[in-house]
Amino acid sequence: MAILISIPLFAFVTLLQSSIVSRMPLLEGSADLFLLVIIAWALQERVRTAWHWSLVAALMMGFASTLPYYVPLISYLGITALTLAIRRRIWQQPMLAMVVITLTGGLFSHIISAVALRLSGTVLPWLDTLQLITLPSLLLNLLLSLPVFVVIRDIARWVYPEEIEL
Repeated sequence: MAILISIPLFAFVTLLQSSIVSRMPLLEGSADLFLLVIIAWALQERVRTAWHWSLVAALMMGFASTLPYYVPLISYLGITALTLAIRRRIWQQPMLAMVVITLTGGLFSHIISAVALRLSGTVLPWLDTLQLITLPSLLLNLLLSLPVFVVIRDIARWVYPEEIEL
């Protein structure tokens, strides 16, 4: 059931990302809702479908983005691996983990994107990319990380209800 819920949810995230979030940049950077949803979903205790959600998000982002299709795939699968590894270690503070992984994952995603663009022939000055795109994007991701975490936590509680012991 959780995998089936991911498809309409990420379709909605695609609409939000392409119509609203990308139109509200800070300098040249914008938030990545896919990244935030993947991290928030993988941090939930009872969730067992983090890899599936990451794959669905990467495919939808690959269709919606002008980046090569393998960039979101590598980025989101790597971020999911990092999130699941950290979830095992920081299981009592998922909001702290959300902030740490948002920073780390956002930086990882931007590095993968910059390297892919450079390999495809697009020359991006590293310092300008960092100052105008990466740092503003990280700030926007941080601002949106906690609201996204709360919404995804509620969805996870709905999909994976707590078992009541009698």
